[in-house]
Amino acid sequence: MTASAADTAPASPADGRLDAGLAAGLAARADRLEALLPQTQCTKCGFQGCRPYAEAMARGEADCNRCPPGGAEGIRRLAAELGVAPLPLDPGHGTEQPRAVARIDETLCIGCTLCIQACPVDAIVGAAKQMHTVLPDWCTGCDLCVAPCPVDCIAMIPVTGERTGWDAWSQQQADDARARYLSRKQRLVREREENDARLAAKAAAKLEALRQEAASSEAERQAQERKKAIIQAAIERARQKRQAAQPLNAAPADPVDRHEAAPAAASPDHPVPSDTKRPQ
Repeated sequence: MTASAADTAPASPADGRLDAGLAAGLAARADRLEALLPQTQCTKCGFQGCRPYAEAMARGEADCNRCPPGGAEGIRRLAAELGVAPLPLDPGHGTEQPRAVARIDETLCIGCTLCIQACPVDAIVGAAKQMHTVLPDWCTGCDLCVAPCPVDCIAMIPVTGERTGWDAWSQQQADDARARYLSRKQRLVREREENDARLAAKAAAKLEALRQEAASSEAERQAQERKKAIIQAAIERARQKRQAAQPLNAAPADPVDRHEAAPAAASPDHPVPSDTKRPQ
């Protein structure tokens, strides 16, 4: 089949501006939709957090009725922004309920840290092989910590009586939860980069030591060459991984959320805890 001239013609600058304008419009709409979500990061909507869900709605790929924590009021807010009629909450994504807070039975906790790793807002503190505890004012009730617990010592305790959805949550709580969520993701990226740097330095030191080591036989020389080849290959893989994570034409940023290039400012009332100790 012969391609038409329209199919083969290069894209014009106007096309690029149109695409950029469309992307900016979608991002702005996603910003507005994200601001209407409760920021529990519970993933019950089927997406890995509130931002991906907002982006899917902005693209017309997801309905506005998939957020149980926001409930009926949240659906009305999202529908108004999208210019569509509100829908009943999709039961396939959960039901509207009073807000709950995680509670750890400290007599059963074995200190495995799996709940700490699962919490999207750093609301669980503790250390390996030490008892963990939940900061109730920080917990969003996402219940992501429950399933990973190997000893079933975490329960979700309702704390808002009959109040559900946005009646059980506030905009300030949502804003604080989002700030902690972004801060945690930035910390994880930083820790991964620091660990990669330590491993790279260790590999480089080992490679240099091998180069300085004199071989007493041909067999030993060949063994050294094999070790050097293995280390050099590992260093090259790490270099390619870093290069792929940070394209030359883009500023460094958290690859998960475009808003995370600048660190989230923690308020004095909401410092960010580490995984190993209770915040002071």
